[in-house]
Amino acid sequence: MSISDTAPASQSEPVPFDEHGIDPIPAASRDSTPWQQFWIWCGANIAPINWVLGALGITLGLSLVETLLVIALGNLLGCTVFGLFNVIGHRTGVNQMVLGRGPFGRRGAVVPGLVQGLLTMGWVGVNTWVVLDLVIEILGQMGVHGGTGLRYVVAALIMAAQLALALYGFYAIRTFEKYTVPATVLVMLAMTVLALSQAEPNWTAATASTAGDKFTAVTQLLTAIGIGWGISWVPYSADYSRFVRTDAPDRSVFWSTALGMYVPTVWLAALGACLASAGSGSDPSSLVTGSFGIMAVPVLLLIMHGPVATNILNLYSCSLAALSVGIRIARWKLTLVAGAVASAVLAVFVQADSFAQAFDHWMVSILVWISPWGAIVLVDFFVLRRGRIDVRTLYLPGGVNRRALVSLALGLLAGWAWQFGTVPALQGPIARALGDTDFSWLSGGLVAGGLYYALSVRARRRAAAAPGPMEPVS
Repeated sequence: MSISDTAPASQSEPVPFDEHGIDPIPAASRDSTPWQQFWIWCGANIAPINWVLGALGITLGLSLVETLLVIALGNLLGCTVFGLFNVIGHRTGVNQMVLGRGPFGRRGAVVPGLVQGLLTMGWVGVNTWVVLDLVIEILGQMGVHGGTGLRYVVAALIMAAQLALALYGFYAIRTFEKYTVPATVLVMLAMTVLALSQAEPNWTAATASTAGDKFTAVTQLLTAIGIGWGISWVPYSADYSRFVRTDAPDRSVFWSTALGMYVPTVWLAALGACLASAGSGSDPSSLVTGSFGIMAVPVLLLIMHGPVATNILNLYSCSLAALSVGIRIARWKLTLVAGAVASAVLAVFVQADSFAQAFDHWMVSILVWISPWGAIVLVDFFVLRRGRIDVRTLYLPGGVNRRALVSLALGLLAGWAWQFGTVPALQGPIARALGDTDFSWLSGGLVAGGLYYALSVRARRRAAAAPGPMEPVS
């Protein structure tokens, strides 16, 4: 591996260009702090999509109290898993898709890497499209009108900003989040107070009348914005925690990243649920945009900040995923390619909102792969390897670990069987038979992680019991 130990980035220039690819980050370049990691993940989750998802509990028939409990408790588990993956990145200095080579082998990790790369490009288009209507609505309240042409202009500005930051790499991402997210939090606080002052949340009303209906709603909400939300960010985690300075304690990395995910997710989801429970019957995002008054300008910046803060992570992690599967191009060039593809996807979305909505639902549904994949990586690192790995072995020419791939395949099958996605093809037989419940994250993770552990222990026992080489006959 050819990485020189240069001076720490913070001592070379204010925002240095990130030349790192997928090789381990040398200690001299690891100058990020746990607090900076908090802002990275906080910024990625202060986005309108979270308060829209928070309203889902009310839509599914739960009361406001029930919705808030599910969101708060569910995210404890999801964000804990997310924090553990950040600890792996901090200990190794290696990005997440390369870490997947540990259990899967170098060639075996290609499939998850390809899936991650394709999904990140799709998410860039989806996340930008989601906020366009909100931006256009606020601009209209300010007297700025332009129809579809204005949507293209706004989309181009957002795409250009996030692509420039992603091209510059981690250090630009860290700096952007460090200085913009605290201001965004202040705007969001004022926005929350203003919105709730004009709404009258109904704490106990629920349309789900039976215990079965409530249980079904709880499982679906857990998957959408409870446990499933933190897990959905797992493939990105180590891409950023690998830059945390080596002397930072693991517990600091864990808490900063887990809370960076937990605080904004629960906060915004709770806001969406409160607004939806007020009973106006409209989308909570529309409720919020109608409550701004003199705050139209700062809230416009807040809404435009959301996709940028999220998509710079998508574009950066997309380039790392491509490098991890063996594509030999400079990271910044891969980022340009990802940005071009995402821009094409966004252009299609602007022209066809119905297709964009269907694509969004499909993207959410196929996230079922993350739970079994993540369970295998966790079991391999923390249980079988006792929290340590020889990083050099991740870069050696290698094959396929069939135990991991078999476990992943059966975990995917188990996850699909108990998944109730918005796409009919991704509504499994167990989910339908048990009242449309959704425990895909649990069934997929338990089957994949449990099977991988059992197969690995069995293989070790067989290797230990096998006779050694025969002694030469004298």
